Amino acid sequence: MAYETIDFKLEGGVARLTLNRPDRLNSFTVQMHEEVADALGRLDDARALVLTGAGRGFCAGQDLNDRAVAPGEAVDLGESVEQRYNPLIRRLTALPMPVIARVNGVAAGAGANIALACDIVIAAKSAKFIQSFAAIGLIPDSGGTWVLPRLVGQARALGLALTGDPLPAETAAEWGLIWKAVDDDALDAEVDALAAKFAAGPTRGLGEIKRMIRESWDQSLDAELDRQRDAMRALGYSEDYREGVAAFMEKRKPNFAGK
Repeated sequence: MAYETIDFKLEGGVARLTLNRPDRLNSFTVQMHEEVADALGRLDDARALVLTGAGRGFCAGQDLNDRAVAPGEAVDLGESVEQRYNPLIRRLTALPMPVIARVNGVAAGAGANIALACDIVIAAKSAKFIQSFAAIGLIPDSGGTWVLPRLVGQARALGLALTGDPLPAETAAEWGLIWKAVDDDALDAEVDALAAKFAAGPTRGLGEIKRMIRESWDQSLDAELDRQRDAMRALGYSEDYREGVAAFMEKRKPNFAGK
């Protein structure tokens, strides 16, 4: 597929997927959804994924113009969510590798929640997160109503969702909504260093950390202890574990193969 609305590169184990409609703040169209889905199917040689936006914004959510609905005309938004946004969120959260959101500017509506679906969110201090749904009579989709109270608590989740007030990146970091807010001119270096670290790391173990933590919400402590036992047993037989122990004992840097 020749991409027109995104840019996709894979180098050194790091895949970089850039939403590339800067004139529309990288808002989603059906075409962009299709291109993103295609790119996410090309990660066989990747050990980390960076998701970002071109220009001055990360993503403004859905491009309302793309729905071609006349003012006052009804539209089945559930179909759009079911066919486009839900599969994207499920895919990002299930990828067996760390996913970094590089939030370079405004992340609004579904764009904010797509960023929050990533495993690590690093934002420029000038960036803002906006749950803009209430302004047009909708609810925070793309996982928003699930992830917000789990990250920041019910009071702040309701405040963000009901008011639609922009949340500065530094406050988002203070609240625990995102991992880190950095100076704008330090964003690339911060993201690149972390992506390189993940790409050189024990990919299978990192993928298991991601899976275990994401699935732990539904587990009792007793069940989680059993899951930890099973995961440790499987990882103990991995090549990366053997290499990690050998490197530690030999006082050298490990050379992980991601297996």
